[in-house]
Amino acid sequence: MRIRLIENTDNVKIATVIRSVIIEMGVPKVGTAYEDVELDNMFQAYQKNHFVYYVVEDGDRVLGGAGIAPLKNSSPSICELQKMYFLSEARGKGIGKRMIEKCLSFAKANDYEKCYIETMPNMQDAQKLYIKSGFEYIDSSMGNTGHSSCPIWMLKSL
Repeated sequence: MRIRLIENTDNVKIATVIRSVIIEMGVPKVGTAYEDVELDNMFQAYQKNHFVYYVVEDGDRVLGGAGIAPLKNSSPSICELQKMYFLSEARGKGIGKRMIEKCLSFAKANDYEKCYIETMPNMQDAQKLYIKSGFEYIDSSMGNTGHSSCPIWMLKSL
């Protein structure tokens, strides 16, 4: 498995992965990444300064991804780790750790000072990974992600 930058041909693949993981995890479709406008055009959405999205692939099959973007309606020094989802066959293999490292390296190189993430209570393995990566729980949401169904908020100083 390798991590690489998203390509235009990945749009349908990564949207399918994200939606299938959300359904698998029992996450609401409303108020989550499932209904994000950019989900069907991820390549285009991340072609801006200070934005990046990576996919993990095995052969020609996309198994997941994650990205960094400025946190909407927040300080320009705060980014968000976005749309980090992996199919089951990519989990437990260190890919998530590698993906977070790659994303946070990009964030630091782009002068972000903090990184924010939202997740769901039942995504315990993801939360453990975020904590191991230096994220800490915070008491309220930040910015305006549109993810009103995500009640777990975390922040990391870079």
